[in-house]
Amino acid sequence: MSSRWRVRSWNVNGLRSVADKGFAEWLKASRAHVVGLQETRATPEQVPEAVRTLRGWNTHFVAAERKGYSGVGLYAKRAFDELATSLGDAEMDAEGRVQIARFGRLWIANVYFPNGSGKDRSNDRVPFKLAFYRKLFDTLEPLRANGGRVLVMGDFNTAPETIDLARPKSNEKTSGFLPEERDEVRRWCAAGWTDTFRSFHPTREGAYSWWSQRFGVREKNVGWRIDLVLASEGAMPFVRAATIHPEVTGSDHCPVGVELDAGVLD
Repeated sequence: MSSRWRVRSWNVNGLRSVADKGFAEWLKASRAHVVGLQETRATPEQVPEAVRTLRGWNTHFVAAERKGYSGVGLYAKRAFDELATSLGDAEMDAEGRVQIARFGRLWIANVYFPNGSGKDRSNDRVPFKLAFYRKLFDTLEPLRANGGRVLVMGDFNTAPETIDLARPKSNEKTSGFLPEERDEVRRWCAAGWTDTFRSFHPTREGAYSWWSQRFGVREKNVGWRIDLVLASEGAMPFVRAATIHPEVTGSDHCPVGVELDAGVLD
């Protein structure tokens, strides 16, 4: 086994769409051991065969009850030792946002956190978003406690600090950068979770994972870093690198990831 274990997370904004844009080729080139996808927007049956069953990969998909909405997927070189998809809340579970998988001693939560914008950008989904954060936190706490090795990766739909978006001043009232949303991410970090990218790159500016699809925005790098990988205290000593891959196109998000010492599994 390689001495490194590579984990990647990508909001693909439609797995059927990205399947036509070189997803299988990217997956191979990533040399990843686990890849978590968010916003797959497809039932398992709707996932194209070309990316549903790939040689050498174990796959699992979760769809929302609402068609063409939300959804998450996992690709893993190693078989899942355990896999759960419920937070124990019917409203949250209906949106198909969570996969919690165990590989040896490492737990990986692949999560598509809700957007708080709501209808007409009224921010009326912020309470649901914050409740989702708290429910997931409580669900993972028994796994994190006593040195448990846990990664939480995905589209958090929140830029934690001003350094994490190009235009913080003009987005102070925009969901994704509201004080209460940022405070919730800080609460996680205060409880022992580490934002892996900022741990390795504390002052790096212009490192974004999402860009508006308006013309020229991505080219000008007017973006947000809302795709994160958090590591528990038990997992963080095994993390060797944290990366963002803006060169990867096909979605309005780009992949992010971490590399870990393979001993994290043992």
